[in-house]
Amino acid sequence: MGLLGSRLNSFPMEGYLKLNPDDGDPLNDPTKYRRLVGRLIYLTVTRPDLVYSVQILSQFMQNPRKPHWEAALRVLRFIKGNLGQGLLFPSFNDPTLKAYCDSDWAGCETTRCSITGFCVFLENSLISWKSKKQTNVARSFAKAEYRAMAATCSKITWIRHILEDLKVPQSQPTSLFCDNQVALHIAKIAIFMNA
Repeated sequence: MGLLGSRLNSFPMEGYLKLNPDDGDPLNDPTKYRRLVGRLIYLTVTRPDLVYSVQILSQFMQNPRKPHWEAALRVLRFIKGNLGQGLLFPSFNDPTLKAYCDSDWAGCETTRCSITGFCVFLENSLISWKSKKQTNVARSFAKAEYRAMAATCSKITWIRHILEDLKVPQSQPTSLFCDNQVALHIAKIAIFMNA
């Protein structure tokens, strides 16, 4: 690929970049794109900073094009400049869970589906993360955020059960942080309606 002397990037993908399945010319050899993205998917196991970019790139495995390839190379240049990044798990940690979630309303240019992102911490150690396209089109920003909260709650419930099996019970409710006030109000109403 000839990237040894290439310029380094400080972030894996531009925030304004919107890749489409029909942009640019098709690649002559799509297997090199598939191989690269497959390796990047494997790398996301320990590099949560790559999850969003790799999630975007993996949508074009069927018919990759030159802009997709260039975006994948940018991710490689970011990795090259940030080799020491990874996860740190301290030897002593307070076993309190907390989670953060967000969504990118209609973030997928092709399907208009929103993208959910969340991360779950055990005190200050990141233990779970995800960036995934929602299955349905959300009609409002609040609904997209509420779906992100619901996906995060499912993951929190699963993690709490795992921790219980490992004899690390959670004595307090898990804090879930969301930046959308309307979605938080919808969640409060749902709690009162189910009580």
